[in-house]
Amino acid sequence: MISRSISVVALSLQAVAAFAQTTTPPPAPPTAAPVAAPSASGVRSDITLAKFQKRREKAIMAADTDGDGKISLLEWTAFQAKRNVKGDPTKSFARIDSNHDGFIDRAELDAFFAKRFARLDKNADGILTADELPGHKTAPKQEQ
Repeated sequence: MISRSISVVALSLQAVAAFAQTTTPPPAPPTAAPVAAPSASGVRSDITLAKFQKRREKAIMAADTDGDGKISLLEWTAFQAKRNVKGDPTKSFARIDSNHDGFIDRAELDAFFAKRFARLDKNADGILTADELPGHKTAPKQEQ
């Protein structure tokens, strides 16, 4: 009698397990970074941290005129003058040159832009939307 009860319970468990396997959807693949949603026009205008860093780094590494992979103060000053940037280039250079070795390298740029991205990403969702970007008409005014 006991062995018959055990057999019934075992068969019931097997049936429940088989049913659970057929009704459980497969797990979704993990995502490495947030995916930007299409805007109202259907174009993805939202920016992830990786995209933000890549764009900024590409623009600023144009200052590396000797092609050594890092920017000296002399290169930075010339770059800022060419772009007609107001303010003291030595101060902005010092802010980015976090290890104070006299050069700005890609790692320092990535760290600098990660901090900047975090300040701009007001809702901390890992994506900058148009209204979070400086210069957008609905963006909050940046504090001086």
